[in-house]
Amino acid sequence: MKIIKYFLCAFLCSSFSMYAQDEIKEERQPGHTNQNKFKQLYDEFATPNMFRTGSGAPGPAYYQQQADYKMDIEIDDVNAKLYGDETITYTNNSPDDLKYLWVQLDQNMRSRDSKTPLIRSSGIGPATSSSGAVKSYLKESFDGGFHIEHVKDINGKNLEHTINSTMMRVELPSVLKSGSQFSFKIKWWYNINDHVKDGGRSGYEYFEENDNRIYVMAQFYPRMAVYNDVEGWQNSQFWGRDEFALPFGDFDVNITVPADHILDGTGYLVNREDVFTKDMMKRFKKAKKSYDTPVMIVTQDEAEITEKSKSKDKKTWKLSAQMVRDFGFATSRKFLWDMMAVKIGDKDVMAVSLYSKEGNPLWEQWSTKAVASTLKSYSRMTFDYPYHKAISVHAPMGMEYPMICYNFGRPDKEGKYSDRTKYGMISVIIHEVGHNFFPMIVNSDERQWTWMDEGLNTFVQYVAEQDFGEWYPKALSPSDKAYPSRRGPAKNIVRYMGGNQDYIAPIMTKGLNTYQFGNNAYSKPATGLNMLRETIMGRDLFDYSFREYANRWMFKHPTPEDFFRTMEDASAVDLDWFWRGWFYTTDYTDIGIKEVKKFAVSATPNENGKQLAERYNRDPNSLVYFIEEGGEGYDDAVKKAEAIDEVLTVKEYIMDNFTPAEQKEMKATPKFFYEVTFDKPGGLVMPIIVEFTYADGTTEKQTYPAQIWRYNDKEVSKAIASEKEIISIALDPDLETADVDTSNNAWPKEAKTSEFDKFKNKTKD
Repeated sequence: MKIIKYFLCAFLCSSFSMYAQDEIKEERQPGHTNQNKFKQLYDEFATPNMFRTGSGAPGPAYYQQQADYKMDIEIDDVNAKLYGDETITYTNNSPDDLKYLWVQLDQNMRSRDSKTPLIRSSGIGPATSSSGAVKSYLKESFDGGFHIEHVKDINGKNLEHTINSTMMRVELPSVLKSGSQFSFKIKWWYNINDHVKDGGRSGYEYFEENDNRIYVMAQFYPRMAVYNDVEGWQNSQFWGRDEFALPFGDFDVNITVPADHILDGTGYLVNREDVFTKDMMKRFKKAKKSYDTPVMIVTQDEAEITEKSKSKDKKTWKLSAQMVRDFGFATSRKFLWDMMAVKIGDKDVMAVSLYSKEGNPLWEQWSTKAVASTLKSYSRMTFDYPYHKAISVHAPMGMEYPMICYNFGRPDKEGKYSDRTKYGMISVIIHEVGHNFFPMIVNSDERQWTWMDEGLNTFVQYVAEQDFGEWYPKALSPSDKAYPSRRGPAKNIVRYMGGNQDYIAPIMTKGLNTYQFGNNAYSKPATGLNMLRETIMGRDLFDYSFREYANRWMFKHPTPEDFFRTMEDASAVDLDWFWRGWFYTTDYTDIGIKEVKKFAVSATPNENGKQLAERYNRDPNSLVYFIEEGGEGYDDAVKKAEAIDEVLTVKEYIMDNFTPAEQKEMKATPKFFYEVTFDKPGGLVMPIIVEFTYADGTTEKQTYPAQIWRYNDKEVSKAIASEKEIISIALDPDLETADVDTSNNAWPKEAKTSEFDKFKNKTKD
């Protein structure tokens, strides 16, 4: 016989108290390790100090170094070589005296003696293509790396220097005191790589038709490493995956290319009238007043004529940029060029696209509009875009630099393209333009914490994609009501989260050492932030806190702790449980409905009721009884169908203890009672999102905060009192928590296969 429950409040309070005491007793056992999912992150976080506060804001002693560059660059288009000469002025704003400086030589990962290929596992399969065999075993490796001709001080005296793979240590003639500056010169050249054939974040694409190249140039100059309060010199080697950590500075760069090239890059074009034709100047002035339609600065007809011949003359384009962390540029005689103004705050910013005829009609239709839309969306989510332009360049890969980025997406030779190509191009433009905010302005250390730029950026990309679909509905395919974002929604990360734990690493892992790089660095952190925004914190609290983080750390160097602390500081939401589970572990979400018990209310005592009353020294006739389905008296109670306020003892209590006015204000009273037990086979704690369906066909959602799991990491119960009969219960009906197994999410249990199991079964087939 099923047991009769006594007065509900007394039962729940009593059982809760006893359980809590058991938990405390267990925690105090000798040798017990606290595995509480709600343990604060003090052990994982660095101690706040004068440089970085406990609130996540820069401290009163925060500092950052500055590196200013003056460069003369020339591209030899015949031999695909780059020649450079730079003067670096380094300002030591740290409280430390420096004996040497570290300079990054990222191109050295392509040198013939590079160790990058040696860290990649390889094997010999039963067969390979002829091109694969040639590339792997017969083709001589590309001679890419920097050829350093000299390193000298400002007076021309040679400086002792040591090259260790992709890093160069420059010995100072005397200690660089705090607050002092040191200027030195580096002269170099290197062979530019074909990034289509050999890969890479920069290089050229070769077009055999007219023997032309499109150059998208980056990491083309020796760059200063970061020195900061967190780890001193950030001189981690560049193996090709992890990106960059760079100080801010000012750049004056003169770039000499063939006279028939079109060029743009980071910074203001300070000699526009020297390099523009009169027609180009007229079109540029028109573009500055056009906010809806891009204006062609160089048309396709003009570009097609230019690419058919080659000028033997040279032209120098002069670019100047202030407070940027890096520099990139693109140049080619094949380029079409369009621009459009976009209003950001109280100023106009130029949205710009450079592309070849191979990109049309897709690029002319959507590239610059995607740039403009991105700037508006990201500015809303963070801060007003501070630079004067943002450029999207047509290239076979995606990569980002201040004010300029390289983006893929190309129609076929007939100019036709699929929805996948169109959405892929728009998404990569949004993503790479978005990198202007993270990490070009909010300047996190990509070499150590890939997720801080890729993950945060992918999250805002999702928001910007949805904006783009709303602002430009003509870009959507007829079958799509909203922009079909690939990353962001929780349901899209389920397969990864429930995958083989041997091939999943925590987000808080150096990018070079992670499995499934895209999921780890892009998808999972972006999904986590989207869950915080939509499910856990709500948009108002999240957006305020996220903007606070962005504004605190714009043009500075934040760490993961600065982000975590700021999000909590600005919202008054304790998120340590979320950071610990989502970022520091590979646990997954799996919450289910273990059991549902039905009860009917009654004031009639039976034998078990009398025993309970005697145990607690109460009059049996003074209690309200909750009789479980199948128990003694349940059927009679159901037939009587009393609401709780109709039970005589409750009615008398109300009459004796509430005024008539208070009685009128009392909420509607329930007559249906349930005890729902939720279990958690998965390791992650998450809010329990429940949808109740009633007998009259209506539904209601209830979210129990994640803290419901704080005393029991395995299962919890909730007493549900309802005016209407509940006929079904569903967990996470909108797939908000990345639950890897939805087969246990319904009551009555549904005989269906979860999406995760479908995927596993499909892979077995």
